[in-house]
Amino acid sequence: MPIGLTGLDGKVALVTGAGRMRSIGRSIAVTLARAGCDVVLTGTGRAPGRYPDDERAAGWRDIDSVAEEIRALGRRALPLVSDIADPAAVEALFGRVIREFGGVDVLVNNAGATRGSDRVPIVDLPDAEWHRVLDTNVNGSFYMSRAGARRMLAQGRGGSIVNISSLVAKLLPAEAGAYAASKAAVNALSTVMAAELGPHGIRVNAICPGIIDTSRLDDLGRGEAWTGLLQACVSLGRAGTGEDIANLVAFLCSDQGAWITGQHIRIDGGHNFTPRRLR
Repeated sequence: MPIGLTGLDGKVALVTGAGRMRSIGRSIAVTLARAGCDVVLTGTGRAPGRYPDDERAAGWRDIDSVAEEIRALGRRALPLVSDIADPAAVEALFGRVIREFGGVDVLVNNAGATRGSDRVPIVDLPDAEWHRVLDTNVNGSFYMSRAGARRMLAQGRGGSIVNISSLVAKLLPAEAGAYAASKAAVNALSTVMAAELGPHGIRVNAICPGIIDTSRLDDLGRGEAWTGLLQACVSLGRAGTGEDIANLVAFLCSDQGAWITGQHIRIDGGHNFTPRRLR
């Protein structure tokens, strides 16, 4: 979409969880930059020892690498390590953004809890795993959305908040209790905030991706099993990409999405089945 048609030229976007090389967050940040935004990127400050093999081979540097991509497009970029589950850290983050960029027009809450030992029946779910998932997915989205909305209200020029939810919030499969509950809460938060902020020209939507080919799903492997999984689950027969999600984010934040708010939008290639191993 040409910059002049988006209404995003010169806007400031803040994208959380944007540091992985094969990720939704990186694609969102770069796509918004192409649409004309200056971009603030957050990450957790992962130690290089935690990088997957392809990132190590590429000499990847987390949010600093994404920031370089954005600057190469002629836009400003500010990479910041921050903990979205810490309300004090969130306030400090927005303070830095306002000081350096003068405001914020777009907030994309993409950061999410990693897949881990939470994918078990509820009766076997450890307290620590429940809190780990909800602290990031629910509390983090709440702290970021509240802080972002306060700044947008003070600015008086509207804005857009997009929360990256999940198809799991719609399917509610077994053995995904913490994750499903957290993403259902994100959807609810999005709808409530849309109702509250709409009169001020601030739109809030949730996107519910299906199977996206990112490093997040590397535990499922690739090859024949992966292909079979997609053919069984997805009508279009392929996994989504970070760019698929990023294009929808850019549309929702643009002038073309100006009458869309309070929605939970599935983007899943026609997902029609959820096997146990995907949960």
